[in-house]
Amino acid sequence: MPRYTIHIRDEWLTVPCRDSTYTIQWLGHEALKRYTKNKPDNGGIKKAVTDIKFFARRCQGQGLLDEDDTIEDVLEDNDFVEIAIEGDAMSSDFIPYQPGVSQLYPSIYLFLDGNSLTSTDLVNLGKGLYKIKLSPEAENGVVKSRELLDTIVKENKVVYGITTGFGKFARTVIPVHNPLTPERTRMLLALRINVLAKGYSGISLETLHRMIEAFNASCLSFVPEKGTVGASGDLAPLSHLALGLMGEGKMWSPKSGWADAKYVLEAHGLKPISLKPKEGLALINGTQMITSLGAEAVERALAIARQADIIAAITLEVLKGTSKAFDSEIHALRPHSGQIEVARRFRSLLHSDHHPSEIAESHRFCDRVQDAYTMRCCPQVHGIVNDTIDFAKKIINTEINSATDNPISFTGSEGETISGGNFHGEYPAKALDFLAIGVHELAAISERRIERLCNPSLSELPAFLVNEGGLNSGFMIAHCTAASLVSENKVLCHPSSVDSLSTSAATEDHVSMGGWAARKALRVVEHVEQVLAIELIAACQGIEFLRPLRTTTPLEKVYDLVRSVVKPWIKDRFMSPDIEAVHRLLLDQKVWHVAQPYIERYNMEFLPESRPSSPTAFSLDPPASPRKRVRLE
Repeated sequence: MPRYTIHIRDEWLTVPCRDSTYTIQWLGHEALKRYTKNKPDNGGIKKAVTDIKFFARRCQGQGLLDEDDTIEDVLEDNDFVEIAIEGDAMSSDFIPYQPGVSQLYPSIYLFLDGNSLTSTDLVNLGKGLYKIKLSPEAENGVVKSRELLDTIVKENKVVYGITTGFGKFARTVIPVHNPLTPERTRMLLALRINVLAKGYSGISLETLHRMIEAFNASCLSFVPEKGTVGASGDLAPLSHLALGLMGEGKMWSPKSGWADAKYVLEAHGLKPISLKPKEGLALINGTQMITSLGAEAVERALAIARQADIIAAITLEVLKGTSKAFDSEIHALRPHSGQIEVARRFRSLLHSDHHPSEIAESHRFCDRVQDAYTMRCCPQVHGIVNDTIDFAKKIINTEINSATDNPISFTGSEGETISGGNFHGEYPAKALDFLAIGVHELAAISERRIERLCNPSLSELPAFLVNEGGLNSGFMIAHCTAASLVSENKVLCHPSSVDSLSTSAATEDHVSMGGWAARKALRVVEHVEQVLAIELIAACQGIEFLRPLRTTTPLEKVYDLVRSVVKPWIKDRFMSPDIEAVHRLLLDQKVWHVAQPYIERYNMEFLPESRPSSPTAFSLDPPASPRKRVRLE
């Protein structure tokens, strides 16, 4: 018999339906009848149920349902529906459905073993591109670790977190309404599974398999983004992650939207986790909140840093700068890897025999000796950003595959558990504070280039890149937006890890504040993306005033990409959609993908050691390993 889960005010109800040709009106009245049945005052409803007017909305997609539609035409078995009584405000308990790529049901599995997951893999798991399986080696290790704990329990040994309690926080719900997005919760759950797969946590294979089943069904717990000090790991967020898996609190799935966890699990044929000795600690002790958010920050920082070089190259062309400052001999005398790489990218994109630029030729004999620092010093400024990202990525990738529980179970000849401090979040906290400080500089220098583009005394272009100035303000407000974001970043770049507050009755007397380090690093990266989106639009607008002259082939390709989503600025219009559209190009790395073949071709010609072993298409990501990924049969 089909059944449906209905949310009315602050309650969830299950309503069976014998005949799916019944209407939505019947379903609503039946749900209201059940809602009022056990209320002393009928829930404050004084009308007969059949006289109550209501609105019905499918939780998935938030689509309104017509009361005359038949159930079989608009709902599926086990669907989730919100009923709002006319005159009621939306229940404070109800969280709207959040659409996103987590709706995908992939056909490729990623094998987790606790040792080989990368930040790129983790972000792709968050996007819903893979399901999860344990490697056979990981399963064997998990079983051995659990057998050790079961022996400790049988022998009545006193071991923290196994035969002793660890507090009530696993069931403490923080009353907030700012959960992680489904994508970020997927990353958090995937990373916790990966750590448990190492076989040092004492988790049972049954519990780990249930976690994997929840991940593969996209049944994701309500996890507040705030509330961790990064000391004994991310206790509060990981407790919420475990809470949903236990059938308590809230959960999200593509089918249900946000609903009570027990109903979400039941609708997907899943059973709640029932904790065994030590499994409470195994589920909540670790740095996975810091690390999963940090992985996203690192990957996005890497993507925007690559594209920042391309954007700056276009600006240099528009401002009629010189490419001499990027000469390889200059940078060989200060051989920082990031600096050398950035200078090489500029050389691959700017005027050369391979890619002549009519714009560059037009000012070849000008009397300018050198350019402003914001153009001339891009290798030095962008370069250290690249090196900072590399440093942070190494820390994050090490943390991704680390055992961060306490105590840790060793299944060797002695078979013992040892209490330590691997849960402390100082490593990722410091790395992410450093990442924020480093990547911010891309926005700081970009904002100064935007100023040069908009300032006619510096650019020799119309003021604010628009004709009929005064009647039109052009890029004046866009530059203000960029300046505002850069200024906000200056505050966000204050390192959170320099702070520490003693918690847990002075047992946890030094904490990392890594959760805030991760969240603000993400905000800094997002602001950098937005500032560079503004610069890219402004630089392309500057090209309009230099026509019919053309820039180099790779930069013309980038110009064409931008013009596919943003028209030239003829007169003032609402600019926010333009910025959002170009921001999306940067998030999807489309600017990089357009320019990358030209950069790689240059590298192949001038750096023979960089020539790939196979003449296949270039890719940002390493090739998939058959051991790690397998298509669902």
